[in-house]
Amino acid sequence: MKITFLGAVETVTGSKYLLESSSKKILVDCGLFQGHKELRSKNWSKLPFEPSNIDAVILTHAHIDHTGYIPLLVKNGFKGKIYCSDGTFALCKILLPDSGFLQEEEAQFANKYGYSKHTPAMPLYTAEDAKISLEQFQPCDFEKINTFFDKNITFQFRAAGHILGASTVYIKMNDISVTFSGDVGRMQDPIMRPPKPIPYTDYLVLESTYGNRLHHKMDPQSQLKAIINRTVKRGGTIVIPAFAVGRAQSILYYIHELKTNKQIPDIPVFLDSPMAISVTDLFCQFMQEHRLTKNKCEYLNSVAIYTNSVAESKKIDTIQGSKIIISASGMATGGRVLHHINVFGPDEKSTIIFTGFQAAGTRGERMLKGEKEIRLLGETVKINAEVTELHNTSAHADYEELLEWLKRVPKAPKKVFLTHGEPDAALALKKYIEEKLHWTCVIPKYLQEEVL
Repeated sequence: MKITFLGAVETVTGSKYLLESSSKKILVDCGLFQGHKELRSKNWSKLPFEPSNIDAVILTHAHIDHTGYIPLLVKNGFKGKIYCSDGTFALCKILLPDSGFLQEEEAQFANKYGYSKHTPAMPLYTAEDAKISLEQFQPCDFEKINTFFDKNITFQFRAAGHILGASTVYIKMNDISVTFSGDVGRMQDPIMRPPKPIPYTDYLVLESTYGNRLHHKMDPQSQLKAIINRTVKRGGTIVIPAFAVGRAQSILYYIHELKTNKQIPDIPVFLDSPMAISVTDLFCQFMQEHRLTKNKCEYLNSVAIYTNSVAESKKIDTIQGSKIIISASGMATGGRVLHHINVFGPDEKSTIIFTGFQAAGTRGERMLKGEKEIRLLGETVKINAEVTELHNTSAHADYEELLEWLKRVPKAPKKVFLTHGEPDAALALKKYIEEKLHWTCVIPKYLQEEVL
């Protein structure tokens, strides 16, 4: 068996891994690159394989950096099945068409305001392309051992926490086993259940997003309370760029608790993301994957005013007085939140709260570093608003949590490949694993091949 690393190496986006046996080719994850321009440009480059030659795709979870390239893979000739958990399929039915729509919208803006080098600017794929790709999805149950092609190739999904449907993927080919961690969730997440332990595996492909960091011990609900109260006191608006899957629901949960206990003023809360609205509804469908009671689940659907249409979204910015706006995307790379930052970014009374990992080169990362001018929608916007970060809300395990999770593996894998992390994070996690567990770790390069 051979593995080729086609993404998420020395970066946190574009997850793609090609597994090859003597007769079959399987792609594990099929994500878009995000962040720096040189990374995004890889989305437009020809793949180092023919999509029509891939026999199957297996997905760890639904986030766009793990699934967002699928519509293009199908458009370019992939005819096989796309295997995933039920939760991942439910989310992909929301996320992938939305991704196509956002790319169409961005191309339209680029053509309207002339800020693309290409004439006309074109989307990578459309919402319709995404809907077509969904016809090839094949959802599978957690824990079930699935056989495809022949009895010598099997795979199994195990719950990984992180978000609804998130899975570790255990694949066995001709007596060689390899496990892909996907994104590993937190042990004590207030909403999601902890990741299930994995069995012994010959090889492990492990994420390293927070490989050099420990999550703050600060209670995010208390921190959010302080930020909201000081912003309201000065008459400002709170804009929260939030990932539509997972993070938006966590923020709604905290706001509900704060309002119920009268710890923040009863100001309007807007969930301005059709995708986040749809995802929030799914929590009542997948009760077994999270800690919320049925009542708490229903509360998530009532704490905010939902805005689906563009007209409703624009109207939010004209409402006088303090308010909370939760909108995607979480790194301010696109979506409706850009329009809200355009309006409230220059306002020194307002606050922009980032709620999770900000990849290098994204607008979120640059604002948190203190940049006072950001390019948005073809123009330069001054950032006078308070820019802050809500700690301890990440859905990724930090290095201590990862080590605790790894200690449950019955014995050391032959080799661990550290991916999905910036270089410093991957190097730090390599050191921790080698010192604490005495396992062999490798940090692969882009297009690196390894015979297993």
